Amino acid sequence: MVINTIFNSFHLIGPEIAVALLLLAVVIFDLAFPKNKKFLPWLTITGIIVAGFLTVKQYSLESGFVFESGNTQGLIVIDNFAFFFKLLILGVSLLIILFSVSSEELKNCYDRAGEYYTLITGMILGMFFMVSTVDLITLYISIELVSFSSYVLAGFIKKSKRSSEAGLKYIIYGAVASGIMLFGISLVFGYTGTTNFYQINHIVVHSLSPDFLLSLAFILIFVGFGYKISAVPFHFWTPDVYEGAPTTITAYLSVASKAAGFALLIRFVKIIFFTGIDENGYWILSKAFNWSYLLIIISVLTMTVGNFAALWQNNVKRMLAYSSIAHAGYMLAALTMLSEQGLLAIVVYFVVYGLTNLGAFYIVLLIHNKTGSEEIDDYDGLGYQMPLMGVAMTILLVSLTGLPPTAGFIGKLYVFISILDAPHYTLAVIVALNSVVSLYYYVRIIKHLYLNNPKVEREFTFPVTQTILVLVLTIPVIILGLYFGPLLEMGKVSLRMFGF
Repeated sequence: MVINTIFNSFHLIGPEIAVALLLLAVVIFDLAFPKNKKFLPWLTITGIIVAGFLTVKQYSLESGFVFESGNTQGLIVIDNFAFFFKLLILGVSLLIILFSVSSEELKNCYDRAGEYYTLITGMILGMFFMVSTVDLITLYISIELVSFSSYVLAGFIKKSKRSSEAGLKYIIYGAVASGIMLFGISLVFGYTGTTNFYQINHIVVHSLSPDFLLSLAFILIFVGFGYKISAVPFHFWTPDVYEGAPTTITAYLSVASKAAGFALLIRFVKIIFFTGIDENGYWILSKAFNWSYLLIIISVLTMTVGNFAALWQNNVKRMLAYSSIAHAGYMLAALTMLSEQGLLAIVVYFVVYGLTNLGAFYIVLLIHNKTGSEEIDDYDGLGYQMPLMGVAMTILLVSLTGLPPTAGFIGKLYVFISILDAPHYTLAVIVALNSVVSLYYYVRIIKHLYLNNPKVEREFTFPVTQTILVLVLTIPVIILGLYFGPLLEMGKVSLRMFGF
């Protein structure tokens, strides 16, 4: 009976199976053809495209559990919410592989290219399970799969001291967060006798008042989520890891890993505590734990610390690391509303933030390839010496600030709409003031690009493939800022979560 259930469910996890087979294929190819490592990125891209095709096919399937048998509910679910984040993860992963082909940092690690693409594939598999899990055990295992792969990738450049430092700090912080989260999971299991989100919901919704043990357990579990999305005060690893890791991995962690963490947090909160939706689209949650207060506090701390810490940074990657923390705070602000409008704001924000942040990091990578530096002072005059990169970087920084006519404005606009609909004017003012602060350090880079005299007169040229990739990342930022209707429709469809 159990074996039949497993075999009957295989077609429901086609994308996960494709990614697992891709991982094996990369390992086998690397072992069988050790001198042909240049084909590894294209093999990985092919596998990602196949997984994407299977994910799109999954959209037509009816929402439901995977590996469900009798009274036993499945460990993961198929629904539009998971579908959206899987496509986002695959899209980001595809771009990161293309970034990797251009990276001079990784060319110095050519002999370990097999390990690099294997670990990225392992992260994809872990993130796939993260965005669709409805069980605490699967939740923990998927987070660990992503974490272990990212620990190694952060310290991948062994000859670089800062890369080794990044890997070491990442694993230390990760181990502590993982242990705290696991303790929280054990408390929930001890209290409820189950690890399934929906079964926990049946117990939690009957709690008429907060329970100390249960509240403590959920706070401990949130530590794991906070670490994954770089929320304050669980963010200390982020600037050092983002600065020391290869730029491709920094970009990957800032978008894909953060997206998976947010998807997991949203599903955890909505399923376990959900009791209904009022006429205005706001979630009615169990009184067993007050998520709104916790999320508001964490949101304000995250955006404020991220923005003010970014003001003092002289390294572009480190500045973008703190910027990434601040953006996590903006998305948490939308989540604090505990509404469908807030969820729509997060989905829209992730699309525009993903495009913009990946574009910014890619240009940082290309500039590092040419100048060997990531210091802001070394960007003096580069806007004239590499015109296309300068204009593209300016557009992307304006979008990160959230100014029109860029897509970043649309993302920030819907965050404000979700907050003002509540209405929560104080939080809206805090978000607005933080956006003003962020303008300073983004404009600072533009100032160095165009208003400071270059230290050395030189001209830079870039291959056509790199130029095209920059345009592919930059042009949609303008288009989505002017025409964002399809993005909103896609966001509304992706909100459909199984059971709601």
